Amino acid sequence: MSVEQGAGVFWRWWAAGTASSVGSAVGAVALPLTALTVLDASAFEMGLITAASYVAWLVIGLPAGVIVQRLPLRGAQVGADLARALAVASIPLAWWWEVLTVAQLVVVALVVSFANVLFDVANATFLPAIVSREQLHARNSLTSATHAGTQLSGPTLGGLAVQALGAVPTVLVDAASYLVSAALLWSLPARRADAPDRWPPVRAMIGEGWRYVTRHPVMGPTMWTATAVNFVCGAQLAVYPLHLVRELHAPAALVGVLLAVEGVGSLVGATLTPWITRRWGTARSLVVACLVAAGGAFLVPLGVGWPAYLAFAAGNVLFAGGVVVLSVTTRTYRQTASPPDLLSRVMATVRFVSWGAIPVGGLVAGALAGLAGARLTLVAFAVATVLAPLALLLSPVRGLRDLTDLRVDEPAEREMTAAG
Repeated sequence: MSVEQGAGVFWRWWAAGTASSVGSAVGAVALPLTALTVLDASAFEMGLITAASYVAWLVIGLPAGVIVQRLPLRGAQVGADLARALAVASIPLAWWWEVLTVAQLVVVALVVSFANVLFDVANATFLPAIVSREQLHARNSLTSATHAGTQLSGPTLGGLAVQALGAVPTVLVDAASYLVSAALLWSLPARRADAPDRWPPVRAMIGEGWRYVTRHPVMGPTMWTATAVNFVCGAQLAVYPLHLVRELHAPAALVGVLLAVEGVGSLVGATLTPWITRRWGTARSLVVACLVAAGGAFLVPLGVGWPAYLAFAAGNVLFAGGVVVLSVTTRTYRQTASPPDLLSRVMATVRFVSWGAIPVGGLVAGALAGLAGARLTLVAFAVATVLAPLALLLSPVRGLRDLTDLRVDEPAEREMTAAG
């Protein structure tokens, strides 16, 4: 498939992701409310459902790149959408038949989690095939901005739908969004890739992707930077509600607003990323973005009363904005700098390491908050955020204006990783 077969190809791809993202945001409200209000789930059961939503990255994060490379790329995305739709649709069906259980919700979360991994890797691999290199950074920024917008609007729509329809029927909105996404993706041209007569062993293919990323002078440091940031993100997901409710005594409505401002930071960061990177360069922008995110993390736990609310909101915006600049810039670099036959494995390796840090950060933060309190835990993880810019400053990225300024001898790089 040639790049840029008309603007309509990209916009259909974008519409598919947007529909799925809106539905997922609605489902993120409906699913826990189903567990709490319909099944009276305990705190431990809620934890199981949450853990099931993330565990796939730790289980198949690495082989996902090999799986996606061996499957038809468009078919992998459509199949993941259909699997998610069927899994989610089983919830209202079981409810209507009066056989819905918490165990089923855990299984649904697991199915969706595994499908998400394959879909995300395939989706990130598919984009460079339909967008020119010159447009890739702007398209990634648009995608991140759209995602931020859905995270702002989706929970609100979900809350209204739950109030009007009930928690379980609202889950159907999520299922329908996956069907819309599947239909739009199926209308895209298939990417034709030559397959070898015999694939190398899965372990060898995973190892090649791992060595390529970890030994790459730019991709390696940026992956560890993203891992440090996501480790802190996992802690924030676990501790933010506890800090707001138990220590700042924020009313429920205000808690929702303060958590939602993350979407504002993400939206602003995604919108400004092309301008920032053109003005300062991609490498320098990464360092500045990490420093801004670290500053936001330190701001979050400060103060008491209304000053604490303002500090939390400002810190949340700064942290989210810095993280999005980091995400868009590094994702674009990986998509343009990776050899085409390694791209899916590069994306899977980075996400296995960096996204796998999210549940680890949540578990560590939960244990620490039980001993030291939410505020001190947030301070400790703010200190950990400093590891993100440090990983860049201790690498070749430190002396660059743009990430592409560092010339990598691709044949030598491939030979080196294969020899490892």
